[in-house]
Amino acid sequence: MKKTLLALTLATTGALAFAQATPAGLWKTIDDETKTEKSFVRITETGGVFSGKIEKIVDPAKQEQKCDKCSDARKDQRVLGMTIVEGVRKSDGDAYFDGGTILDPNNGKVYKVRMTPKDGGKTLEVRGFIGPFYRNQTWLRVE
Repeated sequence: MKKTLLALTLATTGALAFAQATPAGLWKTIDDETKTEKSFVRITETGGVFSGKIEKIVDPAKQEQKCDKCSDARKDQRVLGMTIVEGVRKSDGDAYFDGGTILDPNNGKVYKVRMTPKDGGKTLEVRGFIGPFYRNQTWLRVE
């Protein structure tokens, strides 16, 4: 009986830990240069594909900011509510998610993206890259 209870507890704990080891959720973004809070991004999953929208901008002066440097359909669109992460999928056999893109609304550039849940899903390492050049940010899970 004790072994069955222990096995059930471990299985449940493992399932919960795995459920949190996903990019889906609400994340507080931290500027990699200034180390200050920038925004809240909600990442959702549909059919195994993850996308993320800016749900809140921390700086009140930037609430109406538009992506004037974007060169795609997001050009001159309001940053608040904008989808900045698209097409991300779980990498086969690996602990990260990739295959999609991420937009930096400050410079309008679109980068390939890799997202790696860390600390049991409490943080998300977000790497945007072009070729061998990359930039990392650590996002903090809000929910």
